[in-house]
Amino acid sequence: MTSRQQRTAALTGIDAALGWLLPRCAPVQVLALSLHEAHGRVAAENVPLSAPFPARAVAQTDGWAFRAGDIAGASAYAPVFLSAEPTWVEAGQPLPDGCDCVIDPGLVEGTGPAAQVIGEAVPGEGVRRTGEDVAVGQTIIAAGVAITSIDLMRTQRAGIAHIQARRPRVRIINIPDSEKRSETARLIANLAAEAGANVASVDAPARDAAAIAGMINDSCDLLILVGGTGAGRSDETVAALAQRGEIFAHGIALKPGRAAALGLVNEVPVVGLPGLPDQALAVWWTLALPALDRLSGRKPRATVTLPLARKIASTVGMTEIVLLQQQDQSWMPLAVGDMTLDQLGQADAWLAVSGPSEGYATGTPVAAYRLREDA
Repeated sequence: MTSRQQRTAALTGIDAALGWLLPRCAPVQVLALSLHEAHGRVAAENVPLSAPFPARAVAQTDGWAFRAGDIAGASAYAPVFLSAEPTWVEAGQPLPDGCDCVIDPGLVEGTGPAAQVIGEAVPGEGVRRTGEDVAVGQTIIAAGVAITSIDLMRTQRAGIAHIQARRPRVRIINIPDSEKRSETARLIANLAAEAGANVASVDAPARDAAAIAGMINDSCDLLILVGGTGAGRSDETVAALAQRGEIFAHGIALKPGRAAALGLVNEVPVVGLPGLPDQALAVWWTLALPALDRLSGRKPRATVTLPLARKIASTVGMTEIVLLQQQDQSWMPLAVGDMTLDQLGQADAWLAVSGPSEGYATGTPVAAYRLREDA
């Protein structure tokens, strides 16, 4: 066996890593969150509407409210003369009793007893009918999905003030390198917040094991250590974790990201990420994010399946991250197992080629995770 084969054999596979990690990530406590607090969190239960919305017909536009039958056939050549002043309504206002349409301001000429209508309308024109926005019993927010701004607008319009949701606590400890860089930790903190976590980020005061260990505690639901997981002379993150808890794996069969680590502090799962952005992202996508989604009670994330525009060749025994760019209705591989910042900027999606696979032939449909919602 070659030295490279030995090193690969000693690594923990992604399936084994997830098999150990995810059972330790039970969904966290459900909280009644205000609409402001609920944005981006994962809903813990369906939110059905108990009453129709709107509760009664409302105007969709500014104009004059009428009963359509009273102005049937009205035109500039055959106006309908009014015996009383018509009722003006603003968009969003309830319609007066007996009215079922709203006509444009210019279709009523004159005022008082001289007023006339020069255009007709059908029932419901310019009107949002009772229950047309949301019907009784319809789910406004579904359990297991992230709560969006549109969800919150619909909820607020329906008069709901709180939502049952989960908000996992994620603690991120940045182990700065010799140049005191922290952009990777900031990246992971932003991604965790976008995934619905309540994030607390701190910097270790130094790179030695004692300094790092002093920052490690179980005051969270998921602990993420960023940096210092490699084999460098000053890489002591894993040693620090061993002082405060237990190590399940140091070295994951993942490319990039093989220097990742997994462990526990009391009952809190710990994911150690390499300090370089591409390696940290690979570990985030394949290990840390699935753990956070499990803590949030989130349903599986959606994928987009398209055929490959070019084959993917992968190393057997290693799970390799592939960056993809959408070209027409196909995925074009940009990078396999190694990602530059430029390639990350160009990519629309990613997928992980599992360890036993040698890759995929051109034209093979593959399911990938979007990197951007607007991609």
